[in-house]
Amino acid sequence: MDFQNLQNKFVQNADAKMANEMQRYMKDKFLFYGYHTPERRKIYAEDLKQEKKNKKIDWILLDQAWDDPHREMQYFACDYLIALKKYLEFSDMSKIENYIRTKSWWDTIDSLIKPIGYLGLKDNRIADLMLTWSKDSNLWIRRVAIEHQLLRKEKLDTELLERIILNNLNSNEFFINKAIGWALRDYSKTNPNWVKIFIEKYSDKLAPLSIKEGSKYL
Repeated sequence: MDFQNLQNKFVQNADAKMANEMQRYMKDKFLFYGYHTPERRKIYAEDLKQEKKNKKIDWILLDQAWDDPHREMQYFACDYLIALKKYLEFSDMSKIENYIRTKSWWDTIDSLIKPIGYLGLKDNRIADLMLTWSKDSNLWIRRVAIEHQLLRKEKLDTELLERIILNNLNSNEFFINKAIGWALRDYSKTNPNWVKIFIEKYSDKLAPLSIKEGSKYL
């Protein structure tokens, strides 16, 4: 897959008005070409099908996309990693970590948890890494650790989730407390009793936002 060709496809039908609206929505943190998700994914749908056939991740391509100033290119990189998640290896985590630490905002963070979570089900070294990340000074690294088990249902490791959340109690960071709430809310669909007991046990340390989000389905 050629990056220049991908870039040209985005330029062809760029929508300046929509790009400005998207840029304002994202608090002027990033430039945009002006594509909503369905239209954006159509641009590289066939390319991703071919990349899957190659059965390996093209990190040079992903680095080029991540370095591009337009946010759609970071979305492409996230979609690429999700599509080719079965070819991820633990040694690739340093590359993904770089993506988490750069151009960081909730949109890419909440996509990058998906390939990490998938890898974690195959490689138990991810659990130890997420425990380490849960104590990192970077809030986005900690958010990934908190959220990486989302949608696991019965496969979720409750001991791991508890330890990660405990490492982030008494935080004043909105994105951390929201993540804790989401993690609890998601697991409450599978095991509401565990979540109820957890919230009661740590109610004096959990942020009100975390309790509100975590209790939504209880």
